[in-house]
Order: sequence, then C-alpha cells, then structure tokens
Amino acid sequence: MNWGLLIPIVAISCGPIAWVLTTWIRAQHGYPLESKKGELIRRDGDLSTMRKAELLAAENERLSGQVARLEERIAVLERIATDPAERTAREIDALRGR
Repeated sequence: MNWGLLIPIVAISCGPIAWVLTTWIRAQHGYPLESKKGELIRRDGDLSTMRKAELLAAENERLSGQVARLEERIAVLERIATDPAERTAREIDALRGR
C-alpha cells in the first residue's frame, strides 16, 4: 500500500467529515446550525422554539411563586408542630379575641 498518497487524502478529508458530523449532531439535538461562513441558518422551527422558551419561562415564574407560598405554609406548620401547646392555644385565643 502506498502510504505517501493515503496520508494527504486522509488529512484533507478529516475537516469536512468532522464538519458534517458536528452539523448532523447539532441538528439532531436542536442547536442552531451554521453555514460554512459561520452565519446562522434560520430554520422554520425557530419561532416555535422561541415561543416554547417564553412559555417555559412564564411557567417557571409561576411555579417559583407557588414554591415560595408553599415554603411559607410549611414554615407555619413546622412552628405549630414544634411550639408548646399552651403557647399555640394562647395565640389562637388572642386571634379570636380581636
């Protein structure tokens, strides 16, 4: 086998093969694609992807608020469970007297 001819062919073809593989992997996982010049290629699904991201951000904010409210309620329940019964009864009676 003539290694002198095979080495330059392999060296020249490694770059394009690597570019094709990375582009394929990026496309499979939804990452933005780039042209050979480095410009972003706009796909039809980009708008729906942006809308999905906005919806997820809004849902994240809603769930964060819900978690904060639940943490406050848990803190109150922990205080009630760990406080002595007499003190809790006095606080309840004080609230009824208002």
